[in-house]
Amino acid sequence: MNIRSLTRGDGVVIGAAVLLFIASFLKLYSVSGFNVDTTAWDGLGTGMGVYMGGVIGAALIIANRSLPQQRKLAGLDLGTVGVAFTVLVAWITFWSLVDVPDSASPGAGTILGFLAALVLAAGAVATPLVPALKVALVGAPKPAAPQPYGGQPQGGYGYPGAQQQGQPGQPYGAQPAQHGQPFGGQQGGQQGGQPQTSAAAQPQQPAQDFSPFWFAVPVARPLYSEDGGQSPIAELAPGTWYLAVEQRGGALVAQTQDGRRGVLQDTSGIQRG
Repeated sequence: MNIRSLTRGDGVVIGAAVLLFIASFLKLYSVSGFNVDTTAWDGLGTGMGVYMGGVIGAALIIANRSLPQQRKLAGLDLGTVGVAFTVLVAWITFWSLVDVPDSASPGAGTILGFLAALVLAAGAVATPLVPALKVALVGAPKPAAPQPYGGQPQGGYGYPGAQQQGQPGQPYGAQPAQHGQPFGGQQGGQQGGQPQTSAAAQPQQPAQDFSPFWFAVPVARPLYSEDGGQSPIAELAPGTWYLAVEQRGGALVAQTQDGRRGVLQDTSGIQRG
């Protein structure tokens, strides 16, 4: 599991699932004058079908978030199936709290189970909608020292090795000029009486000269699929470092903390590590 891909909302889901599991071992009901020791595990329909159903739903949500590529179950996204589980468990535990047997009162297992299921469902539904819940649970490591815009980082945790040092002062995406010859000139001078050709006549190959670098976005920005689709596959959040692995014109191919790759079309104002 890549913990850096988890958000605050995922942390709420994990905590609520733990509480729901604990509640399954507590008394469901209490009767005055009687020692009733009934838990959710006295019936598999309640223990496995309700309480563990919520835990399974939380596991599907977290697994879908942590995997490099989103998986599907019977054509449905794992995260969608997990959210449906959590909402259903919250619905069942609510009516279990309301409809208690005669002369009985809800026990700790029923009350805590409902509260945990309610928080679990709320966290699962609200995480993609509330910006505060979409913030990374664990921040990405920052570069060892700031570099001039256009320069390459000197190394450190998580940075690609053996990178070429960029020239400070160059604009983003510019190609370094060769020392000792004019920009656009052909190396080696004239050959066989042929005049030097302009660099404009040579095909540009930015992919060969591009070096991966770390960057952060000033505001949340969508990451689109590499196949040209216009549906966002992820959202880059400010305060988190991402790896640029390729340049395509004015856009960057970025890799998220969980290994997913996509095209960042808006690169204005990015902070380079």
